[in-house]
Amino acid sequence: MSSYPHDKPLGIVLSTVTNSSLNTLIALAQQAEHYGLNSVYINEGRGDAIGTCVAIALSTSKINIGTNIANIYFRTPYLAAQSINMLAEASKGRAKIGFGISHRNILRSIGIEMGDARPRLETYIKDVKTHLRSRQENSAKKEETPLTPIFAAANTIDSAKIAGKVADGIMPYLSPISSLPLLLGSAVAEATKTSPDKSFKCVLSIPTFFCENEEDAISAAKYNLAFFANLPNYRRQWRRAGFSEDIDRIKEKYHMGASRREIARLIPMDLVEEVCVYGKSIDCRKKLEAFRAQGVDEPVLAISPVSEERNQATLRGIAEITARQP
Repeated sequence: MSSYPHDKPLGIVLSTVTNSSLNTLIALAQQAEHYGLNSVYINEGRGDAIGTCVAIALSTSKINIGTNIANIYFRTPYLAAQSINMLAEASKGRAKIGFGISHRNILRSIGIEMGDARPRLETYIKDVKTHLRSRQENSAKKEETPLTPIFAAANTIDSAKIAGKVADGIMPYLSPISSLPLLLGSAVAEATKTSPDKSFKCVLSIPTFFCENEEDAISAAKYNLAFFANLPNYRRQWRRAGFSEDIDRIKEKYHMGASRREIARLIPMDLVEEVCVYGKSIDCRKKLEAFRAQGVDEPVLAISPVSEERNQATLRGIAEITARQP
């Protein structure tokens, strides 16, 4: 069995947005554990991310398990804390949780009004942690209920500062590599105001495209980014990284009814380089090291297919990225 070096934590995120069954997600997580990955994360789309993590925890023994990201609008802080306690028990302390605010239009489409999202995120994480501490303080067996670290999605300086105030780390997504030092620095500066010795981590989910044919990998990456280019939260962070003209052009084309494939042709190559990992496994490893050099403690592979079915691509990617080098 090949094994990824444990001094360089590497995770993988699995998606409930896809049509994968619970059993499939569990099987993928077991393979990630088999190949020595540090963590498996679940995002929250059409399924319960924390509930899925509990199922994975009961079917694994070593790999860390967490959400990337759980939606703060789907649960009250009290229910979130109780669910996290269940995950902590099922995983025997292997859990970590990332919370985020999702997207205004997506929430509205399911009847939820976002309101003032950032203050709500700050209050929500505070309340969840209060409930978690209360449970631990009242536990007769405190060693069996470890406090689970809470991360905050942080794609902007403002949200990174909130994370620094109330969370144990940040979990950005699609953040340009050049912006990461400022993003993490802002969070750490805020964290050290109240806790100078606080350990603060950066877990970054990265769109990943394994393929021997680099041109095909780039094409898949641009098509993937074309979807996210229609979401304001990601457009804003890409503008701040110097892609304002490109994003303005893409937004205009979307408003004119352009297809995702047409938008993909407008995604600049420099943006792909800033936010993605792609190509042969050896090139992907080098890019992961570049992200680490910018302050990422744990890169997390968000594997998308290039020329095969998603779950096949995920299994192959896990095997390739963990293969021992000659």
